[in-house]
Amino acid sequence: MLVRLSTLLQKAYDGHFGVGAFNTPNLEAVRAVIAVAEKRGEGVILQHAELHESLMPLEIIGPVMLAAAKAASVPVAVHLDHGEHLDYLKKALDLGFTSVMIDASAKPYEDNVALTKQAVALAKPYEADVEAELGRVIRPASGGGTDDPKHLPPEAAYTDPEAAKAFVDATGVDCLAIAFGTAHGVYESKPVLDVNRVAEVREAVHLPLVMHGGSGVTDDEMQKAIQNGICKINYFTYMSLAGGAGVRNLIDSTQNPESLRFDQMAQAAQDAMQADVEKAMGIFAVS
Repeated sequence: MLVRLSTLLQKAYDGHFGVGAFNTPNLEAVRAVIAVAEKRGEGVILQHAELHESLMPLEIIGPVMLAAAKAASVPVAVHLDHGEHLDYLKKALDLGFTSVMIDASAKPYEDNVALTKQAVALAKPYEADVEAELGRVIRPASGGGTDDPKHLPPEAAYTDPEAAKAFVDATGVDCLAIAFGTAHGVYESKPVLDVNRVAEVREAVHLPLVMHGGSGVTDDEMQKAIQNGICKINYFTYMSLAGGAGVRNLIDSTQNPESLRFDQMAQAAQDAMQADVEKAMGIFAVS
């Protein structure tokens, strides 16, 4: 059933557990996530990132995500991840997404506040929830980014609790993505986490907190972050890598790989992603 993001996150906030938010830029990923959620009998979040627009346009995958959510036997929120432009947020809201993220975290604080307030006003008539980000989740320098911790001041690399409270009070967001040392993508070295920062921000804002960039984080660190206040965990890289590995394993185990059909490879990718999602959801659910 299709639900609001806040419906899932409030339960996670009260129960000190995490809800998986999986980027699903193709049908196989959508089916893998829904299958695991229904098997476990747990709510889940399907999301599409603006940066995946070139890979899969929102107007194509959005209706697929919404149809899967409505048909599911468990609560499913459909969320726009890392939206950078208000017109793109509106496109998702018009489709029926139950929440959107406005990501102005790379902008100066005042600009982040101003754009986030516009996003909240935009979402209100749709009765949709809004996620924003304060602080910078690390992006690997090898990927062309400049977010290596060596190049970021502490106030940018780790979210300040007092600034988070002021930001939430000024914008009226429903949940907040924070920076405490996590990294997007496959990182060259282990991220340095400050999980105590999570508890400090939770105490300051009294809202569900969001973790972006779980790459390189151990299971124990993940669960400690959840216990300290993380309610929504964005997840994509390892799931996508698992799908690729599933296809490679199929090719390697086939006597005549040139005879393989695309539908067989797509199914192998879906099965592998499903196994990875099940492992991830098991970790997130531990309070």
